Amino acid sequence: MTMFSSIRLRAAALLAGFALALSGCFMAPGKFTSELTLTGPDSFTFTYDGEIFFLGLSKLAQMGAAADTETFTATCFDEETYEERACTAAEEAEQRTEWEAGAARRAEEKKKEAEQMAAVMGGIDPSDPKAAEEMVRLLERQKGWKRVVHKGDGLFEVSYEVSSTLGHDFMFPTIEGFPATNPFVQMIMRDGGQVRINAPAFVLQNKDNPMTALMGGMAPLANLATMNASAEDGVAEDEEQIPGMPMLDGIFTIRTAMGMRILANNTDEGPAAMAGGGEMLRWEITPRTGTAPTALIVTGG
Repeated sequence: MTMFSSIRLRAAALLAGFALALSGCFMAPGKFTSELTLTGPDSFTFTYDGEIFFLGLSKLAQMGAAADTETFTATCFDEETYEERACTAAEEAEQRTEWEAGAARRAEEKKKEAEQMAAVMGGIDPSDPKAAEEMVRLLERQKGWKRVVHKGDGLFEVSYEVSSTLGHDFMFPTIEGFPATNPFVQMIMRDGGQVRINAPAFVLQNKDNPMTALMGGMAPLANLATMNASAEDGVAEDEEQIPGMPMLDGIFTIRTAMGMRILANNTDEGPAAMAGGGEMLRWEITPRTGTAPTALIVTGG
């Protein structure tokens, strides 16, 4: 089996899992800079500038879909060595009969998967050639999305900024018609003027990432990203790269106003004092980051 075939099979398995979980809207950060500033006891400003990858709009998704629609190819293996060998005419005929018998079932499954994907992507059909353009329009009409550019293969360059109150929980990204499956950053309000801040998507594979629990582990995705990184670094120049898959590379910063207290955080160096008062927490995010950023802060509100 070639590396390209292996990648296609992994892509097919990954996409099948997401379809079953109705997570066709799966999103992942790429290269980014994000900042959350608690501007007062009951107010905040959040920004995200950088890449967002939509799995359902990528060539990776198309590879997964194509795995079940390719033309028939017989495959046989030696019973002792398990190495691939040429099939006999009888073996090829038997496999072709089985493959053709399942054609109607595969077509029906693909139809249902397409309907499921569109249902959780705000009505956008991922198979539509203009799906990316629809995604741009969908995001641009929502408050906060100042700039949205499709770079190709499901990868978008965005600039997002919103200011609001701390009277409610907050999550980014929130997209009209999409289920809240894998937030990049979330704020959860607690009694006593406390706010818990988590960034579960800023780590590839960890229990803090909700998609890990949903899919029984994000190892396949992490492996695909690693394979892509190796190819980009020239380690495997002759192998097929994973199209569109961005590398996780970012900076996440939390700033607090004067008088607020940081009760807990998991930065390497802890809070840093800022000129004029207040403190700052900073995380450098890479594919090797093992723990999602988190902090507990008393705002006084």
